[in-house]
Amino acid sequence: MKNLKDTLRIGVLRSSLELKQFMRQRESLVFTLLFPVILLFIFGSVFQDTIAPGVTFSQYFVAGMIASGLVNTGFQQLAITIPMERDDGTLKRLRGTPMSVTSYFIGKALLVTILMIIQTALLLFFGSVVFDLNLPSDPQLWWNFAWLVILGSACSTVLGIAFSVVPKSGRGASAVVSPIVIILQFFSGVFFVFTSLPDWMQQFAALFPLKWLTQGMRSVFLPDDFATQEVAQSWEIGKTAIVLVIWLIVGLFFAIRTFKWSRE
Repeated sequence: MKNLKDTLRIGVLRSSLELKQFMRQRESLVFTLLFPVILLFIFGSVFQDTIAPGVTFSQYFVAGMIASGLVNTGFQQLAITIPMERDDGTLKRLRGTPMSVTSYFIGKALLVTILMIIQTALLLFFGSVVFDLNLPSDPQLWWNFAWLVILGSACSTVLGIAFSVVPKSGRGASAVVSPIVIILQFFSGVFFVFTSLPDWMQQFAALFPLKWLTQGMRSVFLPDDFATQEVAQSWEIGKTAIVLVIWLIVGLFFAIRTFKWSRE
């Protein structure tokens, strides 16, 4: 029990330090927290068409950007920053402290959660004020939103940690990770209406969590009758949860098995 408390305490302390370091990096602050909001203003201003009765493209886009924010804040950021920390010796120095791998994971997970809360709040605020996003009035929808954010953040975090061993260096991490995220965003219905994509693209996207996150977020912020516009003509909430849990387990397995404090 004492070891568990120490692990949690060190993880929380690490997350506090991670947050302070993040806030001091203006580039990360802009591209992680504000970039989705900037995209919202660009796409929302350019595409003002109605894609279904009572649903504008900007409303559709906000739901996708919230889901995409989970991937940007978790998977993309960790898959890039961890190789950089590995190269500059940060992880090697941490290895010589009482910090365990679990504490390190907890610190990263809490950082992702805090950043996601801030980013989501910004998107909801500007989406509702500027682009008439309809916020849910049903408590069940807010419950769905909560578990989607929690499960999506956890899934994105462990997958980012697991994928961090793929880039050969911190310098080249962005070139490896960013194209993957951009492709998944296009394939998963973030920038385009999902059902307008080719069938093969829809089937490919269905293998990955982002497609299910975007669909889950649409179920929260779009009218119930919009479900008929989905591929299965329903929101598939249960299937969304199952897919995310599977990816969470897979990501956690590989994160634990492949994580390295150094290149050696």
